[in-house]
Amino acid sequence: MTLAGVSVRLLATTLLTIIAGGLARTQPAAPGPPAVGVVEATRRPITESSEFLGRIEAINRVNVVARVTAFLERRLFEEGAEISKGDELYRLERGPFEADLASKQAQVAQLQATLDNAKQTTERARTLLGGPAGQQSTYDAAIANQLSLEAQVQAAQAQVQASRINLDYTRISAPIAGKIGRTALTEGNVVGPSSGVLTTIVSQDPMYVTFPVPLRQGLELRERYGPRGGLEAVVIRLRLPDGRMYGQSGKLNFVDNTIAQNTDTITVRGEIGNPILRTSSAAGVTVHELTDGEFVTVVLEGVQPIEVLAIPRSAVLSDQQGDYVLVVGADNKAEQRRIQLGQSTPTIAAVITGLAAGDRVIVEGLQRIRPGQVVSPGPASPLILSSMKAADGANPQAAPSTSGKTGRAGDRP
Repeated sequence: MTLAGVSVRLLATTLLTIIAGGLARTQPAAPGPPAVGVVEATRRPITESSEFLGRIEAINRVNVVARVTAFLERRLFEEGAEISKGDELYRLERGPFEADLASKQAQVAQLQATLDNAKQTTERARTLLGGPAGQQSTYDAAIANQLSLEAQVQAAQAQVQASRINLDYTRISAPIAGKIGRTALTEGNVVGPSSGVLTTIVSQDPMYVTFPVPLRQGLELRERYGPRGGLEAVVIRLRLPDGRMYGQSGKLNFVDNTIAQNTDTITVRGEIGNPILRTSSAAGVTVHELTDGEFVTVVLEGVQPIEVLAIPRSAVLSDQQGDYVLVVGADNKAEQRRIQLGQSTPTIAAVITGLAAGDRVIVEGLQRIRPGQVVSPGPASPLILSSMKAADGANPQAAPSTSGKTGRAGDRP
């Protein structure tokens, strides 16, 4: 072999050694256990809550109608205004009714004069009974005539009273206080009992909120709150259609005594304040937060908080078999635990069975692990920890479902 051949072989061997060493240095090291954030299951107080779809109803609602037939002379209210009980709303033509009343009063006066004369005749007939000119039949006839006239006077007086009532009906007043709607007829029209509703008045403060409760859930609520005071153990809060929580709270005051057969629900009613927010014009048109017929979300909350075994709600996973969580077990291996949830809040899940106080529940990094895998546990992020602390003394602004299901395991990010 020549010197040139040996040099070429040495050069090739050196290059291969350098390349192999470089490749060996660039290969990654074996990955370690995935990092996860954990929170210990702890006992803490929460406010129980349940949600239902409800409707606002006025406590009093009156359809204003005409009681007599006459021309509508004046409308005396501003549509949409707040009115008081007794305020005059409409004024009808009074002339014909005043004339009728005067005629009936004249009839009473005429009959009264005739009755006075009959009484004198009866008295003379009674006086003559003791003498030769007196006859019993004359006296009896005088008595009968007097009684007949007395009855006629009473009938005429009743006619006067009826005419006076009809005259009063020409002034249509508000039977209740509340907010008045628009008028159905304008001035100059003939109105009467057949004209239908002239306007509607609905009371404003307080208001009712009625909502159906499924029978099964109603039985659960009865078992939960019955020993604590029944209706007095629950407070009502409302979530408005725009998502805001209403500033007033209310109390339950009625549970129906029958079950709706077509829906298997029971109707429950509460009462809640509805004060004036503002007056929108000089005419006295007022604005209230709640409106008769409005749909709202009813949030039932327990008056007294209860102590539960709590974990972050975001740690709860679900599949076809139910709810479960992943915990850090022996040797830092992830374990699946089936759990049963109770009443919860938007940030805290209350665990009835499946966990014990002190269990380390995985709340972050769930998408990177599976049961049986070794993990590297660490404290959860400050966001998770702060949400748990904030829920300790806060009233939840949204009520969760009693199932506590927050999603399926495959839906976790």
